[in-house]
Amino acid sequence: MNTTQLTALCQRYQGILLDADNEVVHIAVVDAPSHELLDALHFATTRRIDIVCWTRQQMEGHTHVPQKMLPAVVTKSSASAADLLNQTFQSALAQRASDIHFEPAENHYRIRLRVDGVLHALPEVTTEMGIAVTARLKVLGSLDIAEHRLAQDGQFIVEISGEPISFRIATLPCRFGEKVVLRLLHQVDQTLEITALGMQDAQLAAFSQALQQPQGLILVTGPTGSGKTVTLYSALQTRNTPEVNLCSVEDPVEIPIAGLNQTQIHPRAGLTFQGVLRALLRQDPDIIMVGEIRDGETAEIALKAAQTGHLVLSTLHTNSTTETLIRLQQMGVARWMIASALTLVIAQRLVRKLCPHCRQRLETPIALPKAAWPTPLPHWHAPGCQHCYHGFYGRMALFEVLPVTPALRQSIANGTSAEEVESDAKQLGMSTLFETGCRAVEQGLTTFEELIRVLGIPHVS
Repeated sequence: MNTTQLTALCQRYQGILLDADNEVVHIAVVDAPSHELLDALHFATTRRIDIVCWTRQQMEGHTHVPQKMLPAVVTKSSASAADLLNQTFQSALAQRASDIHFEPAENHYRIRLRVDGVLHALPEVTTEMGIAVTARLKVLGSLDIAEHRLAQDGQFIVEISGEPISFRIATLPCRFGEKVVLRLLHQVDQTLEITALGMQDAQLAAFSQALQQPQGLILVTGPTGSGKTVTLYSALQTRNTPEVNLCSVEDPVEIPIAGLNQTQIHPRAGLTFQGVLRALLRQDPDIIMVGEIRDGETAEIALKAAQTGHLVLSTLHTNSTTETLIRLQQMGVARWMIASALTLVIAQRLVRKLCPHCRQRLETPIALPKAAWPTPLPHWHAPGCQHCYHGFYGRMALFEVLPVTPALRQSIANGTSAEEVESDAKQLGMSTLFETGCRAVEQGLTTFEELIRVLGIPHVS
């Protein structure tokens, strides 16, 4: 389609053709383009469509300007949004960001990067630029650019520094406009070996032993973003051999693994966790991974599978290993079923790793109540250097591992409280998350402040 035809097509749907070359078509519209315009453009040309959102005053001000003068005026605005996005993407990659936030405020847009679990602000941009960037991102993600009242999500791939990077995009209507969050899905090289997770020797031995059992339920607990997925995939890789049928149901499939039959749920199509899990049981599985136990029905199916000759691995959102026992009961699962099926519970968190190049040990140590930690902890400070980001580089996992012993099975069946179970487990040698964290502070791997940021102050009697 030539320029004259494109111009006429844009005018039919209240748009203006600003510029067009062999690769990109630049178009201006009021507020946001209509579905009809986008559909017509995608049908008419295979070139990339770059849309600039103008106010009605801007559109009327350019209505009578000769067509040959338009590109010089607007391509600059269009390129500005593209340049800002490219710069932001470059910064996100350079700083190893996991997420990018574009947030509308009353008179500007705020851009923030999540690096090692903590948000850091980039320079603010004007509202006009923020709207242009939002529109561009929605076009990239194939979202409805005219819909501002509903949340939307999608996915797209862009090339950054010669490397294709996949993004997940999610929009949300807020008070001053639409907030956009991008999740970078670039794959970091991970060995996916349980020896690389960072567990203590006793914890790793208990985990390895549970993974070699022919049946039972292994639960990994913790909040979103605490590294549960990597722990699960590492566990599956331990048993990933031609003799074993590994199946998973996930939302979404985060890391494709050869040798693992991975199924992604699709609730709108009727493909739920419960439905897929029932279907998997008819697929002659040896080991089943359930991405998350979200309700009592899924919990019961998983527990029954663990009782009938299958090794089941899954995640749950609880704060500690012993709280998991209570959460399953709150979901309506009988105590006897939990006691007979549960093999091992792991709780975990991620804390930022202290930069070994610029860390400094301050003179005054940190004294804690004896019940929390018996000895003073070193007080670390890292001002930041060329090797790190604000004194930290990367993250490490803290673990709490609870093997379900015969005595613990009896306690669960008898309805023993989580506090008593934890007390008994500690007497048998279990390290709590806080205790594991204190050891990391002693070794100079992280700071006490970072430990409190992630875990909070422990309750001690």
